[in-house]
Amino acid sequence: MKIGIDAGGTLIKVVTEMNNERTYKKWLTTEIDQVAEWLSQLDNVDISITGGKAQYLDSLIKHNVKRSIEFDATYKGIQLFLEENDIHLNTYIFSNVGTGTSIHYATTHNQERAGGTGAGGGMIQGLGYLLTQISDYDELVQTALNGNRDKIDLKVKHIYKDDKTPISGDLTAANFGHVLQHINEDFPNSDRLAAVMGIVGETVTTVSIHAARQFKTENVVFIGSSFINNELLKNIVVDYTVLRGLNPYFIENGEFSGALGSIYC
Repeated sequence: MKIGIDAGGTLIKVVTEMNNERTYKKWLTTEIDQVAEWLSQLDNVDISITGGKAQYLDSLIKHNVKRSIEFDATYKGIQLFLEENDIHLNTYIFSNVGTGTSIHYATTHNQERAGGTGAGGGMIQGLGYLLTQISDYDELVQTALNGNRDKIDLKVKHIYKDDKTPISGDLTAANFGHVLQHINEDFPNSDRLAAVMGIVGETVTTVSIHAARQFKTENVVFIGSSFINNELLKNIVVDYTVLRGLNPYFIENGEFSGALGSIYC
């Protein structure tokens, strides 16, 4: 049995391969001791680890493990997923939207880091809590689904009103820039959280698009735990990417790319 692990800042992603079958499992990083106990009970197993908590997890288990650089493991996992899904891209940007976001340029042979942003799942949880006092991530995501950003985010069309806009009127001119115009109105939690999803999604997409244009590719692959059961964030990213003229791709189980790739690095 082969086990690949991506021990990240918020989640520990685990891929198990045995008898040509693959399983996926996630743990909270706060449960790292339980993960170590589970691993230590296994025999006849090859364990590969990557991620920020890899060294610490390695110190907790009895097995000899293979360690790999997180960026290389993620790239390898993405390449495997793309091949399995019959998606053929000669060049692309991949944006790993976890606690924060890391952005990379990839070819069929290698990857290099192109940049990143602090906007990601950590921002959704932190800013979301400050605005609504909701701490549960799933509740944040579900509440945001019913939100409307029109009273919070200032769009280009709001500035120009009925006049012709020089760029798409649906582009955001200022995140949270419409609040003072509605200062005497209520802002439901759903609207506040929809705006949080907006600023995270648009920031991630904008930085990804700049990287794509720098490296002269039209393809952006988005992966990461922030997209799990988060259709609103995914839709924001897709719409914004298409609006800016690029091709967005999402991979099923893409958040496990690092864990899968660690097995094959």
